Amino acid sequence: MSRYSAYAASWLLLLVSMPLALRWPGWWWGVVIALLLVLLGSWDLLQTRTTLRRNYPILAHFRYGLESVGPEMRQYFIESDTAEAPFSRQQRTLVYRRAKNVMDVVPFGSLQDAYAVDYEWINHSLAPTEIPDHDFRVVVGAACARPYSASVFNISAMSFGSLSANAVRALNEGARRGGFYHDTGEGSISPYHLENGGDLVWEIGSGYFGCRDEAGRFDPARFAEQAARPQVKMIEIKLSQGAKPGHGGVLPAAKVSAEIAATRGVPMGIDCVSPARHAAFDTPMGLLRFVARLRELSGGKPVGFKLAIGHPWEWFGIAKAMAESATSQPECLPDFIVVDGAEGGTGAAPAEFIDHIGVPMHEALLLVHNTLVGLDLRDRVRVAAAGKITSAFDIARTLALGADWCNAARGYMFALGCIQSLSCHTDRCPTGIATQNPHRWKHLDPADKATRVHQFHDNTLRALRDLLCASGLEHPSDLGPEHILRRVSPVEIRSLAALYRYLRPGELLQRIPEHAVFHDFWAEARSDAFCPPARVDALRRSKAS
Repeated sequence: MSRYSAYAASWLLLLVSMPLALRWPGWWWGVVIALLLVLLGSWDLLQTRTTLRRNYPILAHFRYGLESVGPEMRQYFIESDTAEAPFSRQQRTLVYRRAKNVMDVVPFGSLQDAYAVDYEWINHSLAPTEIPDHDFRVVVGAACARPYSASVFNISAMSFGSLSANAVRALNEGARRGGFYHDTGEGSISPYHLENGGDLVWEIGSGYFGCRDEAGRFDPARFAEQAARPQVKMIEIKLSQGAKPGHGGVLPAAKVSAEIAATRGVPMGIDCVSPARHAAFDTPMGLLRFVARLRELSGGKPVGFKLAIGHPWEWFGIAKAMAESATSQPECLPDFIVVDGAEGGTGAAPAEFIDHIGVPMHEALLLVHNTLVGLDLRDRVRVAAAGKITSAFDIARTLALGADWCNAARGYMFALGCIQSLSCHTDRCPTGIATQNPHRWKHLDPADKATRVHQFHDNTLRALRDLLCASGLEHPSDLGPEHILRRVSPVEIRSLAALYRYLRPGELLQRIPEHAVFHDFWAEARSDAFCPPARVDALRRSKAS
């Protein structure tokens, strides 16, 4: 039968090559090759794990080989320049060019279809402005003892352990040169974050890495010691992340090296667990008290939290706690909130979490911004956003939606040289970025890649300045939803201001607005619990019974 043809041919080759090898010694190579093929085919027939190999001995391996290089074949030869999977070649090329400080102009017209649904642009002005400086800043924690002036474009959370030592070195040195911040990720502050002196935002997750006791509980003394470092400019409590919200994680014992154990404050030889939820608080008001405690322990540095929006009533519970604290306990108000979109994710996560859990960044940001405006708190709490941001237009659109600044993770990975090989979870990253294998990451030159990180940031903000000038604006804070236009059909165009319902200042303090999510869930959200509204809980219980 044809499915055994390769196996039969290997036997035939063996039988023919053996007498020839006895007469002509050069044929012994044929004997070796034929014997190896015979052994492979026999193994395929005898094993019981894979039916395909039993039915197609030897031939099945050709399929596996082609399948293994399928992603690369599609990426290099089949995908269009604008197909975002997850980032398009056009997006990656723009980052590479700006990181290398080479010409980033586009010839002969746009590759975008200006008449396609969802095409977006920013309108220009007949009276363009001139902005001399592109180092745009946002003051965070103005009421704190030690406020921070943040760039409008920073490095999002990526932990040492997920990233290699040299990748962390390069990112931090690039941040130092450009005067922007580098978020540590929940893996805490490693020695490689400290070598070059770049500004750090210390992210504290549910594992309390770097500030935990032997039982894994929050340790105030260890936190205060770490937070006192001059490099640590702000503290960020991670409630959830866009890649796998509500999931937690486990770093297997085999990957807990001496360096990672020392950095995180965990023992070697034991699985390193990040719980799905925090133990230091269990209510919205408890979260805000934890914010106040960390600000006090850090000596007055800005403290905020990061979250991916999920159940709206849980965010509303936090918002109600903020409203209640605004006058009676103003020290409990966070200085900033980072909104992480569901499209985020630099490492690995279950497919369902990557594809179907969490609110995308645009809608999540709008909900947070609208809620704070409706509570008259927007001028007291800064808002950042992260989710597939690689260009100046991405920044402009995000700021227009309601953010004060943007963070990016994968954009800066591209600046380091990431080729989107989609092997972050295998420890075989070909560029030495997302691996702990020293044979791979030691070939990443931190000095060269730091230059690229700095240049990517600098050239992107120059492009942002040029966009603002063309639009007749003076600063990124001037951007509003009326400046961004979107095609919603072949013959209809809407500004973001017309597409989305924006609340008026203080509107939530007066009445529940005619806005679906507020109308359905605002009244029943609670500041003393993350529990669902009574009717939602009753429906869930009735289904369970």
